[in-house]
Amino acid sequence: MKVAVGNDHRGLPVKQRILTLLTELGHEVVDLGANTPAGVDFPDYAIPVAEAVSRGQVQRGILICATGHGMCIAANKVAGVRAANCRDVLDAELCRRHNDANVLCLGAELIGEEQIERMIRVWLATEFEGGRHTRRTEKVAAYEKTHCKPAS
Repeated sequence: MKVAVGNDHRGLPVKQRILTLLTELGHEVVDLGANTPAGVDFPDYAIPVAEAVSRGQVQRGILICATGHGMCIAANKVAGVRAANCRDVLDAELCRRHNDANVLCLGAELIGEEQIERMIRVWLATEFEGGRHTRRTEKVAAYEKTHCKPAS
């Protein structure tokens, strides 16, 4: 699977571990994140990752900032993106099973690195359940088609 990773300055300390994990798991990684501890603005990294997912250039995206909130808000502005800010393994599993989340947002300052690793493993391995959940994700997609501009 091809996975884009984005981070702001506060997600930088966790990013390298995530890049290493993804590579070890056999995924192709696209690093679209900040590479300096100097302060940056999270939308400058969340939006390119979300657009790569929306355009089909990558299958999934992972975003890291201090809390995950800002990245999640920004990513969900891009049509076709279903970003979820997760705090534990169950969150990571259910956002895939029930919501077909294609972007995982993580709070580097709120979640330990071992927990983040477990969450990523589960999130990447979990399939969308479909069924009644498909009807719900299709309603969101229908709204996007009439109200949101796709990534160009």
